[in-house]
Amino acid sequence: MWDEAFPSFLIGLREGLEAGLIVSILIATLVRADQKARLPQVWTGVAAALALSLSFGAVLTFTAANLSGHAQEAFGGVLSLIAVCFVTAMVFWMRRSARTLSAELKEKVQASLAIGAGALVLTSFLAVAREGLETSLFLWTNVRTAGETTGPLIGAAVGLVLATALCWGLYRRALKMNLTRFFTVTGAGLIVVAAGVLGYGLRDLQESGLVGGGGTYAFDLSGQLDASSWYATLVQGTLNLTVTMTVLQVVGYVAYLGVVMTMFVEGVRGGAVPASAPAPASGSGSGSGPAEVKGGDGAGRSGRPRWVLPTALVAVPVVLAGAVIAVGDGKQDSAATVSVSEQDCGKGFAAPQPGQQVFQMHNTGDKVSEVYLVNPGTGAVYGEIEGLAPGTTRALTATIGSGDYAWRCVPTGGNAVTSAAVHITGGSEVKAVKPVSEDDLKGPLDAYKDYVTQGLTTLMTQTQKLQTDVHSGDLAAAKADWLAAHLQYASLGAAYGTFADLDGKIDGRADGLADKYQDKGFTGFLRLEYGLWHGQSAADLTPVADELAQNVAKLVHDFPTQDFAPGDLPLRAHEILENTLQFELTGDTDMGSGTNLATAQANLAGTQELLTLLQPLLDERDPQVLVRVNAGMKRLGDLVAAARTPEGWTPVDRLPADGRRRINGATGQLLEDLAPIPALLEVRKAA
Repeated sequence: MWDEAFPSFLIGLREGLEAGLIVSILIATLVRADQKARLPQVWTGVAAALALSLSFGAVLTFTAANLSGHAQEAFGGVLSLIAVCFVTAMVFWMRRSARTLSAELKEKVQASLAIGAGALVLTSFLAVAREGLETSLFLWTNVRTAGETTGPLIGAAVGLVLATALCWGLYRRALKMNLTRFFTVTGAGLIVVAAGVLGYGLRDLQESGLVGGGGTYAFDLSGQLDASSWYATLVQGTLNLTVTMTVLQVVGYVAYLGVVMTMFVEGVRGGAVPASAPAPASGSGSGSGPAEVKGGDGAGRSGRPRWVLPTALVAVPVVLAGAVIAVGDGKQDSAATVSVSEQDCGKGFAAPQPGQQVFQMHNTGDKVSEVYLVNPGTGAVYGEIEGLAPGTTRALTATIGSGDYAWRCVPTGGNAVTSAAVHITGGSEVKAVKPVSEDDLKGPLDAYKDYVTQGLTTLMTQTQKLQTDVHSGDLAAAKADWLAAHLQYASLGAAYGTFADLDGKIDGRADGLADKYQDKGFTGFLRLEYGLWHGQSAADLTPVADELAQNVAKLVHDFPTQDFAPGDLPLRAHEILENTLQFELTGDTDMGSGTNLATAQANLAGTQELLTLLQPLLDERDPQVLVRVNAGMKRLGDLVAAARTPEGWTPVDRLPADGRRRINGATGQLLEDLAPIPALLEVRKAA
């Protein structure tokens, strides 16, 4: 935790001190001008800036939580790059402005006093808001990097408290410090931290698919270094260097650190006070107020080559890692190296002790391989690694209990090989995942295809009726028939992935289109909804209804021949409601009818149909999953149904705040309950 706290401590200390100095200078200027009555105006601006910063952090958190997995990676990656830009600009701005900060702020305060109260509030707000927004963005990035640990938040809190104490000491003349040197040292530290954030952000973009090269690694030390060891955790927490990094991450890290640190060091030397010049005083004139932000000692010696510091900062982590590898093997004592190949599957595997164990799986073959720790009698899986490349090593962590254990290696294009079994006694019973084969999913898949086929037949009849309504000019009937047809389509959610381009034509949104709702590419149910509820004429909507009916007819014709992989079926139970939370419950797809909650109800019905077909497989593996899911389905269904009144469905944006929170909370909890299903029913080659 404390290793992950350091970068946030540094940003909290530095940004807190910057903001504190600004506030101190503003207050001191008013005190000296005998304008103490205007101090509440400063605090009003400060409070508004703090509120904006906290709101910004909340918006980032809420936005990320409502995105899909790939979208979250892309969102986090982009914000990491923005955070790096902000921090870099902040470091250089303070290095350049430190000597004139006090004078500039005093001029602004004097001008504000002449204009009025609003100007003084705005001056303090703008001065503090910049620091607050930078801090919120950078801390959000660090918290996301750290995952569940509270280290970044604790580090930031400690840094802000210390910064507050330092500012109070400077203001009261109880403390003297060379602020130029402080901002120089912390600036260099933040550049190193920002290089790590850049590397982490690039990895996020690779995992989201926006940037390529995610499988091209510059190095993979997972076989030599234990990623959970204290030294690996320390380096990762402070520098964001991991045991496995892609080429893009390493190039970005080294390039940023080399270029930015060199520019920073050159700038510090260029602004250093010459040795022959008298050192400026660290305090200000008479009267109470904070220490002036003035120049102090220059950083570095003029004779030192400019590349020394950046090169050292890049080389030190590498040297330390090499020293650790040279001294020891870098792995936990309990870790066993196990070979993976068609010839040597499980070589090196001896009876382990009960409890959690780490196995270093080394692919000695010439093919990418899947690796499973299994019960050789039942095929139940205790742990797995997917896509282990030739010549690489990855750690597999598994809990060992009483029973029989063996390794199963499944090379790509080769035959599955199972090692000799070992029998373990003295441990507790460990739950394993019973494997699922494509044959196991064939029955549910065939049944679901029949359900979709029947649903599409009904949908075609409904869209043809809707088409007739529009042709006859009966738009009131068209509205009622539109809703029936759209809900029928929404109930087929698990099949969307097989509809290919037709899904976008039948139920696509206007997002990203040049002319939005008037764009020719905006077609289907939502385009028709927009026209029906925005007063467009039957003549205007006739081609829209005709195109919708044609696309539905084409889908009915094409669906029997479309590819529906058995392994996709378990994924859909989770994805249907992910889309519901992202689009329907935000009102994003409401084109005027106010029926998003009706669509959410149809999505629930489609999810329930799928779960009913998967129930026999789930009950064999974890009966409690469906107990929790069914309770969550009922809870969410009741909440959604309560939004329907005799007058019709309540639009999402007109729900009471508490009611909307309850629906969103129930959907989020249901998604968590559904999350284990894809893992339980994953098609494994070891089956």
